[in-house]
Amino acid sequence: MLADSPDQVRDLLRIRRIRATRIRRHWALFADVGWKLTIKPRDIARFTRQLATLLRAGIPLLQAFDALDRGEPDSPLKTMLRDVRVQLEQGSPLHRALQQHAAFDTLYCNLVMAGELSGTLDTLLERIADHLEKTEILRASLRSALVYPCAILAVAGLVLTLILLFVVPAFQNIFSSFGADLPWPTRFLIALSQGMQQHGLAVTGVVLTLGWGLKLLIQKNTPWQHHLHGLLLILPIAGSLTRHACTARWSRTLATLFAAGIPLTEALDAVAGVTGNFRFQTATQSMQRQLIRGQSLSQALASTQGLFPVMVVQMCAIGEESGALDTMLEKTAEYFEHDVENSVSRLTTLLEPIIMVVLGLLIGGLVLALYLPIFQMGQVI
Repeated sequence: MLADSPDQVRDLLRIRRIRATRIRRHWALFADVGWKLTIKPRDIARFTRQLATLLRAGIPLLQAFDALDRGEPDSPLKTMLRDVRVQLEQGSPLHRALQQHAAFDTLYCNLVMAGELSGTLDTLLERIADHLEKTEILRASLRSALVYPCAILAVAGLVLTLILLFVVPAFQNIFSSFGADLPWPTRFLIALSQGMQQHGLAVTGVVLTLGWGLKLLIQKNTPWQHHLHGLLLILPIAGSLTRHACTARWSRTLATLFAAGIPLTEALDAVAGVTGNFRFQTATQSMQRQLIRGQSLSQALASTQGLFPVMVVQMCAIGEESGALDTMLEKTAEYFEHDVENSVSRLTTLLEPIIMVVLGLLIGGLVLALYLPIFQMGQVI
């Protein structure tokens, strides 16, 4: 069991009607605090879906947590389940027990609280599960588009580094015995190899330090983040993909909150930071102020200076007129999620030949620079 002290283990076992005869500390590779912080989003989505199914079947909340605990192997999620169950037995509501864990954000806890107050916790948990699963699918599609090219480029960079450190010096010893002038590609390659041998570690350390410092500086400087996120939205290919992904996440979250009965102004307050983009966050806060002044959501969306696609404005206007705003937002999210998936698939297909061409040019140029002096010597002979 994961616990802070033997007394806590004894208390947890007593709740489960188990009397401990001996408690011994097991030293693991990671500290207990580290384990508690490793609950993955897909595990939260799975837990939400299972809990919703159990509650829908009429199983009481405490028994549902017991069932989830028995079916979960030793993991951070199992520790969370036991901790939440202890707080439920002590009379704490579910949303307050979940707030004690960093894996559950404010949006999740607010929806659970709305479900507890309205007596529709199973329905709200199903909607949360749908939201989390589709968000995870969108995140996985974006991640898969970056893994392959990054892996190929990383392996290519490692191979080129090994060639410059070990292969080029061997050719340099051979070239020094020629006693002739080397062509400029070979001289450049030898100079690059010598520079990497002499200053490679220092340059790598400086670059990593500057990159880490720049990252921390951007995280602490809000105007810089605003400009950086705005730049991401105007890039030729990545900009459109980022905009549509943020729009899909924004529409999906707002539809979930509005369908749960949360007022639109309060829902926008929770949606503001869900996209992770400062431009969308600022626009959402501006729309919230406009809604408070009496404007409609479609009018507020139209005033965002083209940040949201025109289709979002039109769908929201239709939803407001027909009284089915949550349904229209849901359909909007589905459209842009499919668009992002198709764009990622096309981008992955286009990146493969581009990466092959780049690698071919790098390897071909390296081989040409190494063997050009040998070819010239053969012509002289």
